[in-house]
Amino acid sequence: MSSRVSLIVVAAGRGARLGAATPKQYLACAGKPLICHALEALAAARAYCAATVVIHPDDRARYESALAFLSPAAAAAFGSPALGGDSRQQSVRAGLEAQCDAAPDLVLIHDAARVFPSAALIERAVAAAERFGAAAPGAPLSDTVKQVDGDGRVVAAPDRAALRAVQTPQAFRFPLILEAHRRAAAAGVDGLTDDAAVAAWAGHATYVFDGDPANVKVTTMDDLSAAEARLIDAAADVRVGQGFDVHAFAVGDHVWLGGVRIPHDRSLAGHSDADVCLHALADALYGALGDGDIGAHFPPSDPRWRGADSSIFLSHAADRVRARGGLVAHLDATLICEAPKIGPHREAMRARIAEIGAIALDRVAVKATTSEGLGFAGRREGIACLAAATIRLPAR
Repeated sequence: MSSRVSLIVVAAGRGARLGAATPKQYLACAGKPLICHALEALAAARAYCAATVVIHPDDRARYESALAFLSPAAAAAFGSPALGGDSRQQSVRAGLEAQCDAAPDLVLIHDAARVFPSAALIERAVAAAERFGAAAPGAPLSDTVKQVDGDGRVVAAPDRAALRAVQTPQAFRFPLILEAHRRAAAAGVDGLTDDAAVAAWAGHATYVFDGDPANVKVTTMDDLSAAEARLIDAAADVRVGQGFDVHAFAVGDHVWLGGVRIPHDRSLAGHSDADVCLHALADALYGALGDGDIGAHFPPSDPRWRGADSSIFLSHAADRVRARGGLVAHLDATLICEAPKIGPHREAMRARIAEIGAIALDRVAVKATTSEGLGFAGRREGIACLAAATIRLPAR
């Protein structure tokens, strides 16, 4: 019978060494918060009987916002977060205690700042936990290592062949590491830097299995930039889609544009709320994916979509991009109308589109123009929207 494997992702740190006002796990990296890349990779690697992210108590809103950037499958893999403590040990113990009811046989403990855990590394971790009970991935050192004193004078030259740079996920039999953390907490021991050290302190032999040199940790701004470059390079299939939509005016007192309710002396006619901007943007995303159009996914003949909030459509299209392992790089909409005036509402529309698409505000553009009195728009019979969407998908 296969072992029941759980996952704990430690994301309660403040990232002080990086020097940003926001904890590093929530900084934008290649179009979404850094933590999302780790969660996506971990969720794609295998199924878990329980998967818990340990967050800082002050980061609930940040974490909930980050979840919107995950593919539906990855978001579904993680349960309610656990709240961490003042140290890494306290945070890991909180995650372990939260998983007791799931009764895992093995647990993998991973740092959210390591965003490149491969499926092969995850499987080696599981095998090491089954074999040894307590193990950590380690990568050989390529540089000569020197031990120095406070003045920088070399005092020793350890043999690098016997040294390893230890990584995560570290892997354990669940009862072993839970008991070790509980004992350390009861003894007031709280300065151990990783879970292998906790297991060793409790008297358990710990082992190192083959790590992955590519499984680097983001600690500094340079690390963050390097990670972003690597992630963007991996998403090398750049695609651009276009969308167009038009709705006629009807009797009413407002219009919906870009997810914003704008007072007007007419409304727009349509099966849903007739938000011509969101419809065009959704079609642009579907087009970039080669995934049909809005009518194929949300047929106007279906009564479920009568009067529907069009944010459903744009959110669905963005989720389809993320389900393919991609990211939405940019959304650009141009509204064509004589009225209402778009300028006073432009920033509210940009913010709402960014929220719906779960992308950064600077990746959204909203523009408007008139048709100089020509055509249906010039005659004030309706509103049209042209849209473009740029996405990045993993290179095949």
